[in-house]
Amino acid sequence: MLRYLTVPVTAFSQNCSLVWCDETRDAAVIDPGGDLPRLLAEVARLGVNLKAIWLTHAHIDPHPGDQFWITGLPQQGAMFGFPPARAFTPTRCSPAASAAPISRRATTRS
Repeated sequence: MLRYLTVPVTAFSQNCSLVWCDETRDAAVIDPGGDLPRLLAEVARLGVNLKAIWLTHAHIDPHPGDQFWITGLPQQGAMFGFPPARAFTPTRCSPAASAAPISRRATTRS
């Protein structure tokens, strides 16, 4: 069975989720947004194996897959007083149904 934990991150209290399979203990973090030490502490507390980071959108502006916003991340973060961040290029953009698996069990959409 898949489990999840919602972890509010950053000064904006953005909802980040940790999801994991209770059989494999493999996990993914969804929309981490910030507060890496807090998220890693939750991973350790839960005893799960972090396998993937899934980004559904950029938190500063919700346009999925839009490199413009990712490139502007360092400047936007500085404007809001966040710790330094680096721009990056996603290595995989895929629909939710084909995202990196964390469970051996089949899932269905409702």
